[in-house]
Amino acid sequence: MDKTKYLEWDINKLKIALKLSEEDIKNYFTDGRRVSFLTERMIVKKYNGILSPSEGAGYDVIMPGGKKWEVRSLTKNVYFCPSKMVGSSRSFDEKGFLNKLDEIEGYYICDILQFPKIPYLTISSKVIRDHYFSGELGKTSRITRKTFFNLFGNF
Repeated sequence: MDKTKYLEWDINKLKIALKLSEEDIKNYFTDGRRVSFLTERMIVKKYNGILSPSEGAGYDVIMPGGKKWEVRSLTKNVYFCPSKMVGSSRSFDEKGFLNKLDEIEGYYICDILQFPKIPYLTISSKVIRDHYFSGELGKTSRITRKTFFNLFGNF
């Protein structure tokens, strides 16, 4: 892991640009399904990376040097398995999860509940793999916010 960094937005400018209330903006920016599109792009811009060629790729960004990274939102939970393994009628596949870890360098974890100043940190795939095999990530690699902070510390 590296030191905490931040993605920041100006709520007042967003209110003007989007013509929405502060409450609506906070609700949008603290929903991982919605804001992940923006956090991925902010990280790409900040580090001169490249977005993955498709939403179906097993990673979100390619950083200078060619290393692939996944961007995840920390809310009440965070998961490390492929997105296609999360949700209704979907199931965890250990082989697919481990293949993902082999493909990427690691994860950018964004604590979106702290919007408008979202702290983020990086966690290597090796660290995730170690926590998975120690049993600390449970059987599906989905952990609660509390477990995340117990394992990786506070931002």
